[in-house]
Amino acid sequence: MKKFSIVSLLAYSALSLSFSLSTPHHAFAENSRVRVILVGDSTMATKSGYGDALCQRFQANVECINLARGGRSSGSFRAEGLWDKVQELLQQPASTNATTYVLIQFGHNDQPGKPGRSTDLVTEFPVNMARYVTEVKAWNGVPVLLTPLTRRSFKEGVLENNLKPWAEAIEKVALETKTILLPLNAESHAAVQAMGEAEADTLAVAPPPAKVPSTEMPTSDIAKVEPQGAAKSAFDRTHVGSKGAAFFSHMVEQELKQQVPALRTAFKMEAAQ
Repeated sequence: MKKFSIVSLLAYSALSLSFSLSTPHHAFAENSRVRVILVGDSTMATKSGYGDALCQRFQANVECINLARGGRSSGSFRAEGLWDKVQELLQQPASTNATTYVLIQFGHNDQPGKPGRSTDLVTEFPVNMARYVTEVKAWNGVPVLLTPLTRRSFKEGVLENNLKPWAEAIEKVALETKTILLPLNAESHAAVQAMGEAEADTLAVAPPPAKVPSTEMPTSDIAKVEPQGAAKSAFDRTHVGSKGAAFFSHMVEQELKQQVPALRTAFKMEAAQ
């Protein structure tokens, strides 16, 4: 269950209703084109995140492009010119009937301790996220904000969540800009807490070593977890392997179906249990 305050829950419910009433839904059909672009960090990127697994959940006639890159923040993704590709794609639509959804998820590398990537939580991060939203709308795309995927570090049986302030900042941007929000941080945190540390460790890129510290790294050491560039290949509690990618991509699929009715039939039929 998502852990929102009563005030934020009511506010977001009102936003969802307002969005549904004021925004035309682009029904998915064989003669229309739906395109999905993924923008984010390593928890969404190829080989270390759930992005490719999410793309595989769409029907064959849905174009899904994973532009997420490891080690990037809401600031460095733009500074490195990676956002330019999104502009290029949106200004050259797949077809005249195309609707492009841009899923945007940052937070991990915006935290302190990552030189050249960290952004200030008050003065920079929300501004960056709002700018992404504004530009996607200006380029006739549909922005979808995701709060950051939880890390999976427990302390005395309790899953820590040092990404919550960044999740709350994104929620505020979504409310202020009337943008679709997928509360992935709250959803994934609740799910990982429920499964426990041992099961959560099976979601990693590689199996855990014989002995690994269970406590979360101090914020000052987070930079050591996710270096700039290539995805990590060793065990950690941030990135995901195939099992984790399947688990969290299914979670995002369900959130998309709930928040974006137009995409409900854009996914492949799930196999009967």
